[in-house]
Amino acid sequence: MKLMSFVSQNRSTFGLVEGEYVYDLGRRLGNACPDLLSAIKGGWLNRLEALVENSQPDFHVDDVVFLPVIPNAPRIFCAGLNYLAHRVEGNRPDTEVPVIFLRLNESQVGHNRPLVCPAESDQFDFEGEIAIVIGKGGRRIPEDQAFEHVAGYSCYNDGSVRDWQLATNQWTPGKNFDATGGFGPWLVTTDELSTDRVLSLVTRLNGEEMQRTTTDMLTFSIPTLISFISTFTALEPGDVIVTGTPGGVGLRRNPQVWMKEGDVVEVEVEGVGILRNTIVKETLRK
Repeated sequence: MKLMSFVSQNRSTFGLVEGEYVYDLGRRLGNACPDLLSAIKGGWLNRLEALVENSQPDFHVDDVVFLPVIPNAPRIFCAGLNYLAHRVEGNRPDTEVPVIFLRLNESQVGHNRPLVCPAESDQFDFEGEIAIVIGKGGRRIPEDQAFEHVAGYSCYNDGSVRDWQLATNQWTPGKNFDATGGFGPWLVTTDELSTDRVLSLVTRLNGEEMQRTTTDMLTFSIPTLISFISTFTALEPGDVIVTGTPGGVGLRRNPQVWMKEGDVVEVEVEGVGILRNTIVKETLRK
């Protein structure tokens, strides 16, 4: 099942995607379940398909404005340096535990929405990643039970403002400029992707492949990330975990490659889909 958050007719809602069409679940459920976060928290996921049986779709997918998959996520946890190739290209030391940082909801946009290179920088970099959304909360979750807590998978571009990220040892500023990260196009629920499936991840810039990897190359697996994060804080339904980017980022290329006005960046995850965003350059009003 594919679930998305979107805007139509100036109304934010969520829906089920089948082919090129979208069923408006927010309209069908009303105030009881107005968005995807509410559906996850309320245990609606297993009942959503029944709501659209024998009914007509509400929109063509091209006629809606995509929002980030979970626009109002409780927390967005990001794993850094979680592929060997990325750690090696940055000459970073090995770590015994995951490197975790946080993003803000305002730093994200949905599929087909512009990513904004901030006025303060021209070093805007791509980082294709796989995101998971937590479906069932928990504290100190054992690794062998971790997938029981996953609602589904999505694509993510952890867009990085490199000069701000690397100005200090803390990455938060360079990861949280408004509209610098892409999240979408939708959530593919776990009933469609088996937990033992190895997924491919590809990033393209203007059609040229820049990154490629598979999930068996993760340094810290998805179950390990869930177990580690849930040790220091209880995970909540709707929390997002972004699992890390492989080698090939623009910062480490020679010459360096930065995303610029008019560029198109795509992140493709096998079994999920393609997240596509165009780059715009922010201009400050005088």
